[in-house]
Amino acid sequence: MSGAPPFPGAGPDADLPPEADLELTVALTHAPGGPEHVFVLVSRSGLLVESTLPDPAAAIAAVGRFGERIFFPEPGPPKLCTQQYGGPQVAVVTGTFNGRTVNSRFSMTDGCEIARWRALSPLLGGVAGSTGAI
Repeated sequence: MSGAPPFPGAGPDADLPPEADLELTVALTHAPGGPEHVFVLVSRSGLLVESTLPDPAAAIAAVGRFGERIFFPEPGPPKLCTQQYGGPQVAVVTGTFNGRTVNSRFSMTDGCEIARWRALSPLLGGVAGSTGAI
């Protein structure tokens, strides 16, 4: 077996620290009562090990850039969010990110939630009715 990464674009990603480990499962539904679509993303020491996402390199980059702030937000004052509705999609991300337990719910019920979704859209799927993950 060669030393090549197991997937195209699976080499170390500039946005993910080289020692980073993640094992995430995404459960995505497009509407209440609709079918659940499940995706996995596993990276060890910054290298992609397993993925069922269409663009795992982009998902790893998004998690590397935004995961810490989104999965483990710092307590602070309440946020003012625009009152807009982005759609009925819901995603639940569980697993681990650098040894820390992840259990985060994403929706598009207001501007703050839409911004969180957009930041991790390669992991969760597109916005505005599209589903980059499906």
